[in-house]
Amino acid sequence: MANEKLYIHEFIDIIGQNRANYMHHMTANWSPIAQDERDQLCYGVWGIVGTTRGWPQVLNLWEEDGWDGMATSFRHECQGAGMQDPKLAKWWAQAANYRRSGTDRLLVPAPWTRTIEELCADGVTGECYAHEQVSLRRGASAEFLERVRTDAISAYEPFGWELAGVWETAMVADDEAFLLWAIPSWESWADFEKTQRTDQGLARWRAGVDHLVEAWHRFLLVDAPLSPFRTGRQPHRSDRIDYEDL
Repeated sequence: MANEKLYIHEFIDIIGQNRANYMHHMTANWSPIAQDERDQLCYGVWGIVGTTRGWPQVLNLWEEDGWDGMATSFRHECQGAGMQDPKLAKWWAQAANYRRSGTDRLLVPAPWTRTIEELCADGVTGECYAHEQVSLRRGASAEFLERVRTDAISAYEPFGWELAGVWETAMVADDEAFLLWAIPSWESWADFEKTQRTDQGLARWRAGVDHLVEAWHRFLLVDAPLSPFRTGRQPHRSDRIDYEDL
């Protein structure tokens, strides 16, 4: 069955040493509410490995029930005077202690990429993850996603990397894509990086999409303790350490 979900992708800038607090607040304190009130699932929450990107940062991915589900979520979110659900005033206030700002996108999945429930059922996980942000020439995202299916998966597979998700960014010029790879070990990541200029499979993959690509940034992630890729399930209200009636 084709994946008809829609995804919210968030880069979050963290205040000071609050990354662990923020990740717990998003998984244990936010996700159960979103599941109940919006049918929104937690796809994943990760800390970004600062050596490979800006720091301290967190990446959130949320799975919505398609464009109609996103419309419902927007209505729910924007009903308050400050464009915030008034019932979540306490939650927003607490989150403000942990995060400074963020940059969000809406992502459309390749039809053949798996939902988070399918990924959990398949036991997809990693010691770490690689997230690839690819800037493309205008209008090239659909072709790039198809090349991922036909060429990239087999090129990355010898290193133990498993494709967990691939998306194109919505509401732009069809010129950006994101890939998420589950990596079994840090050594598997190192083996992959060591052979960037020598492995024939990787060279063929890059050469095949070179005419589509403007820029490419691969950075590393480690999932939060309550992220579904780690636990195999959605966060529960019972996961809260300090329960509040939010």
